[in-house]
Amino acid sequence: MDCCAPSNNTEEVRTNCPSCNNKGKSVELITLKSLLKASALETIVPDTSYFFCPNPSCSTVYFSETHLQIFTEDNMKVPVYQKNPNMDVPVCYCFDWTRERLIQAAHDKQQPADQIKAHIKAGRCGCEVNNPQGACCLGNVTTFIRSFNKD
Repeated sequence: MDCCAPSNNTEEVRTNCPSCNNKGKSVELITLKSLLKASALETIVPDTSYFFCPNPSCSTVYFSETHLQIFTEDNMKVPVYQKNPNMDVPVCYCFDWTRERLIQAAHDKQQPADQIKAHIKAGRCGCEVNNPQGACCLGNVTTFIRSFNKD
């Protein structure tokens, strides 16, 4: 399955984060297996549903409503774009487009979104194992570029 392909599944499973009560987004187990540190990975329950909390002011990255498990950025192998405002944090994890690199590309009149789209079309993305949100980053990249261009 192509992580960046449009989905016909309109029934997106969502639940509320136990820490901030914002809506969480369902993530595949492969995302947690790829991105959690060993000490956290040892505690996951494979037949449980896990969710990603995108709220920047909440420390929870993943949670399981069933077992009330919470994983924070400290449990992650990578910094989480939505949780970490540093300039060297990836916005696009597959092709290492950090905030800093995106800003530089904008100054140089490059089109990072077009480059990322070309990689996606060529079947090179692996968002489900690289991106903590477990989904395509292109929306994050586009939103970041728009917010930067407004300044």
